[in-house]
Amino acid sequence: MNHAFPCGTLCLDFVGTLRARRNDAPLEKLATPGLLDDWFVESGMVALPPGASEADVVIAVQLREAIYDLVAARLDARPLPAEAVAEVNLHASGLPVTLRLGPDGVMRTGSVAQGLATLAREAVPLLGGDEAVLLRECARPECTQVYLDRSRGHRREWCAMKTCGNRVKAANYRARQQAVRA
Repeated sequence: MNHAFPCGTLCLDFVGTLRARRNDAPLEKLATPGLLDDWFVESGMVALPPGASEADVVIAVQLREAIYDLVAARLDARPLPAEAVAEVNLHASGLPVTLRLGPDGVMRTGSVAQGLATLAREAVPLLGGDEAVLLRECARPECTQVYLDRSRGHRREWCAMKTCGNRVKAANYRARQQAVRA
């Protein structure tokens, strides 16, 4: 598996395909058509690889960055950037992934464009609706993953407890143990 899905919201997991965004050398998880195909399949959006091209990778990264720009604006309580709004709306107007009922249940198929349209359609109500106030960025300094904080007291700090939360808590524990020894 090449990709992680800690958010429970595909459009935000898609934003997370650029890891450690603020580092000098962030990690691009959509660097090739194969990685883009893998993301669509591993996310469960489609059952079969859509057959991405290099041009599809460029378009996907543009959409990802537009969604991130909108998320960042919401996090900072700034107006939504017009170019990012236009990019998301352009993709949202496309046809979404196709659902078909078959003997084995639901079959999801589609092209890269359909997958991107589905992601944009998910982003529109999230960023333009009431849930936008629940957007948070992971508190681990190296992580820039964004998520919706639906916890009871809205005090969730990590994109995922099993990764970032565990790393921070383990580092804090080690620091306390070293302080006790010193």
